[in-house]
Amino acid sequence: MSKNTLLLITSAAALLPTLAMGLVGISWSITNVPASGLTDITFPFFIAKSPHETGYYFSQQFNCNGQSDVGYPGLQPRPDSGGTPVIHAVFSSFISGTTTTDSNCSPGADGGPGVSCAVEFSAPYEDAYQLVVLNTGGTTWDGTVVDTTTGKRVHIGSWTLPHGTGGIKGSQTGFIEYYLWNDGGNHPCSTLPFTSMAFEVPTTTMSGATGSVGDAYEYGDCVGRVAFESHRTYDQGVEVSVGY
Repeated sequence: MSKNTLLLITSAAALLPTLAMGLVGISWSITNVPASGLTDITFPFFIAKSPHETGYYFSQQFNCNGQSDVGYPGLQPRPDSGGTPVIHAVFSSFISGTTTTDSNCSPGADGGPGVSCAVEFSAPYEDAYQLVVLNTGGTTWDGTVVDTTTGKRVHIGSWTLPHGTGGIKGSQTGFIEYYLWNDGGNHPCSTLPFTSMAFEVPTTTMSGATGSVGDAYEYGDCVGRVAFESHRTYDQGVEVSVGY
């Protein structure tokens, strides 16, 4: 590993969830982003091999011009209900001064400033999903999850950032975490449940823009102890597996 690569990973890890729950980080970028930032971005996910259990969180973060804190959409598996698969989708802002009037949303994010939005819906894990972040006017942003197999769209939530906030910047990091371990308890790494999912290449409607994802890497308290594996998918995404 080169010095520059190590510095990049160290810097990226500082932006990710901490404690034992943080497991995997992955960078993404989009080229040819205008100085004003993007007005939309789509993060594709593939979660077919994820367990239908509560605990895992798959997410991609983003920054907006004029703000240092992040927003992010994400997916969380849930237990089946009546034999039907359930997926929990999240759309959060950690930016102080974020407001919302959306019934799917509430003030605060992980005990700090911001807004958190969530929805649960029934859909097969085998389908491919996109998390779409779209500016709907001014500094208001909407989060939607799209089942690209069926075309079904589910509104997650919307929130408004402080006046003067710009568009989405061209790079950030995503993560896999196991948030059930964020309880201060002693959780041996060898007890981490297995999951496998793929971060696919982000896209935008901005003309001339091209997306990519970097290699996945471990971070947190269980580095080297959770059977971490990753490889490129056929379309240059990254499939990641951890756990037993």
